[in-house]
Amino acid sequence: MEFVKSDINMNMEILIQKFLRDKTGLSRRAAGEMVSNGFVKKNGKVSVLGEGFNPDIDTIEFKGRVLSTEIEEKIYVVLNKPAGYLTSRFDPHNENTVYKLLPEKFVNLFPVGRLDLNTEGLLILTNDGDFTYRMTHPKFEIEKEYYVELADVVSDPDLKKIQSGLNTKLIKTAKTKIFEHKIMGGKSSLKIILHEGQKREVRRIFEAIGNKVTYLKRLRMGNIKLGNLKPGEWRSLNLDIISK
Repeated sequence: MEFVKSDINMNMEILIQKFLRDKTGLSRRAAGEMVSNGFVKKNGKVSVLGEGFNPDIDTIEFKGRVLSTEIEEKIYVVLNKPAGYLTSRFDPHNENTVYKLLPEKFVNLFPVGRLDLNTEGLLILTNDGDFTYRMTHPKFEIEKEYYVELADVVSDPDLKKIQSGLNTKLIKTAKTKIFEHKIMGGKSSLKIILHEGQKREVRRIFEAIGNKVTYLKRLRMGNIKLGNLKPGEWRSLNLDIISK
């Protein structure tokens, strides 16, 4: 587990919210809120924001569960998520989660961003909270590339609107890149690159111009590509790619 200066307090202890983020995959804000709202305890006492701990002697609980303070090997996995699988560990309404496609040893990994039930493609899973933060926070402007098939043809004026950024009641977006636009059988297919991570962003973009996504597949996040993985297959990521 690697720490930067801001993750260590004046007593050279690890900040509890940083530790919680690494262990759970929560965002910085969410981890801080969990500490502030009393969901985290240090040695049986409710923790406060900015408090540190010594992993060799202190015990940390989160929502009643003791978290291991042992330093873990960082793991990075790419999965080609098929449609019909939830990006979740458990859902009472759908037994098909992405964890059913992975070995049991990966059950504690958390997803780097999510794909909705009917979206396919690149899903990264890891136990590295810092990596997750860098890949998903909008300020880092990590590119996310998708292949899209649509119910109808997209006009050139609508393509220009999308690329310039939308500002509608349904969605507001930054500029995007669209390429490889093809028309066949009265329908469009294309590739789109986004820098944000809004919920159902691609689907809502095309809904905003009166079209409908019929097929959606994520191909890339940053420099990490789906490659030749078949639906349901996974591979470990090369550390050289992670460090770039």
